[in-house]
Amino acid sequence: MYKIAVLPGDGTGPEVVNEGLKVLDAVAEKCNIKIEKIDYDLGGERYMKTGEILPDSVLEELRTVDSIFLGAIGHPDVKPGILEKGLLLALRFSLEQYINLRPVKLYPGVWTPIKDKGPEQIDFVFVRENNEGLYVGEGEFINKGTPDEVAIQISRNSRKGIDRCLKYAFEYTRKRNKKKQLTLVGKTNVLTYAFDLWERAFNEMGDKDYKDIIRDYAHVDATCMWMIKNPEWFDVLVTDNMFGDIVTDLGAMIQGGMGIAAGGNINPEGVSMFEPIGGSAPKYTGQNVINPLAAICAGGMMLETLGETEAAEDIEKAVMNVTPKLESLSAGKMGHSTSEVGDLVVKELLNS
Repeated sequence: MYKIAVLPGDGTGPEVVNEGLKVLDAVAEKCNIKIEKIDYDLGGERYMKTGEILPDSVLEELRTVDSIFLGAIGHPDVKPGILEKGLLLALRFSLEQYINLRPVKLYPGVWTPIKDKGPEQIDFVFVRENNEGLYVGEGEFINKGTPDEVAIQISRNSRKGIDRCLKYAFEYTRKRNKKKQLTLVGKTNVLTYAFDLWERAFNEMGDKDYKDIIRDYAHVDATCMWMIKNPEWFDVLVTDNMFGDIVTDLGAMIQGGMGIAAGGNINPEGVSMFEPIGGSAPKYTGQNVINPLAAICAGGMMLETLGETEAAEDIEKAVMNVTPKLESLSAGKMGHSTSEVGDLVVKELLNS
């Protein structure tokens, strides 16, 4: 029995979560998995009504579940940053979800803006450090409000934090067993403190424990260029929090857009959280037009992390059988409603 906390969130989040849960229920029945779902109303509506974002009592409850399934956070009537910091970052940091895992995989029939590239070329994974760097929020203003104002933002990178991220990345590369190539993405020529530490840790760990893994290094700006020109060069990439945030959005567009991009905030020893990486898209709320495949794939990632590999593979196969049947997956145009796409995946799942 897996206890899953469900956080539908804001905007179109509940709509895509419904389809993700529909598919999870179907695969659970097929693979004889028992799932207990616990709903939480965290998000913009609760904040506006009560002033609460993430009460301590709720956080303690979330520590006891097996995983968290999140829809989307972001409300048009709540100032940007309040929910993101108070809920998303608070969960990532409090639950020590120190890995952000982002597969970049182009499915059959899905449009990509990259000319002459297909599913065989676009299939790589980002491992992003998720608890340190600029997102720690350290810094200060000097002479604020004056012509001499200075804003200082600190990127904090600890050897412990880097090592645990690198270990996960090396192990994931070995388990993935494709090119067995791990690329460190950084900026060693400019960020000479942070990425000196990253590079030293990367090579020391590789020399000691992962001689079977091919190691590579690329500056972050060059990585962005090569993701467009030669995405087939990559297997698994590991990077810090800030760079990871940027390059994974580029990766989402390469694989066909936010509507199909899923991600996981992972604590390998604790509670992880899985979500479609697109926003809440409030202007489309209730219209049944948002692509739910990212939420469905996030459910598959959740099952894989819980050890239910067969069920996770079944979901991905079903999605890959559905995508060629959709009229278009560019710019959010599916030719089907949100719920219809969920139904198609369930049908493929049960017929396979």
